[in-house]
This record gives sequence, C-alpha cells and structure tokens, in this order.
Amino acid sequence: MTAQLPLGLELRTPSRLADYVAGDDGQVLALLAQQRSGDGEAQLYLTGPRCSGRSHLLLGQCAAARDQGLRVVYLPAAEHSELSPEMLEGLEAYDLLAVDDVDALAGQPAWERALFNLYNQARDQGARLLFSATRPAAGADFELADLRTRLGWGLTYHLKPLNDTQRHTLLQRLAQRRGLSLAGEVADYLLARCPRDPCSLIALIDRLDRDSLAEQRRLSIPFVRSRIPGLR
Repeated sequence: MTAQLPLGLELRTPSRLADYVAGDDGQVLALLAQQRSGDGEAQLYLTGPRCSGRSHLLLGQCAAARDQGLRVVYLPAAEHSELSPEMLEGLEAYDLLAVDDVDALAGQPAWERALFNLYNQARDQGARLLFSATRPAAGADFELADLRTRLGWGLTYHLKPLNDTQRHTLLQRLAQRRGLSLAGEVADYLLARCPRDPCSLIALIDRLDRDSLAEQRRLSIPFVRSRIPGLR
C-alpha cells in the first residue's frame, strides 16, 4: 500500500498518458513505458519550455506506474517555497520518484543538498527516477556540481513543440474529454485567433466548457466569438 504523502507530493490531477498528444514525440511514451516495466532507462530527464507537456507526462507516468502496483511520489519543485527540504527524507523507499521543474531548485542550497542525498539513496535502492526541466542539467544553475552531474547521468529527452495539425488534434481531444462537440472549422477559427501553446488551449476549452454549459449552447463560431474578447 502506498503511504500517505505530504501536502504537495500527492498526485493532484487526473493526467493520463493516453490523453497526451505526442505529436513528434511518440518516442517519449515508449521510453516511459520501458521505464515502468524496468526494461528501459531507470533515469529519464525531460526538457522543454513551459507548456510543453512536461507536467502531463510526469503525472501520467506516476498514474500509470501506480496502476501497475508501483509506489510513486510526485514533487512539484516549482512550489518549493511552500514546502520544506525535510519532506524529501524517506522518499527513497518509493519505486518511482518524479521531480517536476527540478531546475527550480537550482541556487537553493538546502534543497540542492536534500535532493542530492535523496538521489543517491533512491538510486542505491533501485528506484526509477524521472525529472523535468526547462533545459538539460548541464546548463542549469545548480551550485552543487555533483548534483548537476548526477542529474545528467540518465537519458535526456527534449520535447518538441506541436505543429498546427497536432494543435488541432489537441483542441478536439480536450473538447471530447469534456463531452463537447468541437467542429473542425471552429477549431481552425480558434487556432487562427488565439494563443496556441497547450496551456492556453487548455484554458480556452475550460472556459468554453463552462460558458456552453451555463448557456446551454453548442460551440459554434458565433458563440465562441461572443465569449472570447477580441475575436473577429
């Protein structure tokens, strides 16, 4: 049985790998599957800009691993100011350790030392390690050189941005998950006029979902034009 995790370390969103629009990154899903099975890289380090899907992949990997009976822990390192380095003590006992935005801990001596100790203990225990960051470990501003070196030991994979066709797929999949019908021409209309990074698209569909439910309206071009300021 998985032990109760401290606040900030629990799996807090229903992200699933099956919902991830991989685009040109189909290989990363294979790497994650191999990590879960124990047949692939025990340590993976995913890089990409904000809204590139890193958090979705880490949370999805944790959910998939938990479904397989593995003990998992997820740490949103970008929220370190609300947490304490002492919370990392004992986490080496888990089968999968996922640290999201690990480079957010760079320049934080207490966090760097705590993560370094956890890394060594977890690796000795045979845990699977999964990290995400905006850039490779070698280019991050970690003051503890040994930590920077260890984070670079595994396979580093850089996530590629979605193209327009893949963004179209993402929009329609997001709508479908919410029980909405999004016609192709409406998706094209939104992509031509709205920010197209995945985070913005998710926020857009969430807003349209709320508005269409409240007004009992389908997602037509006139409706979305009326709900999103500045659209023409």
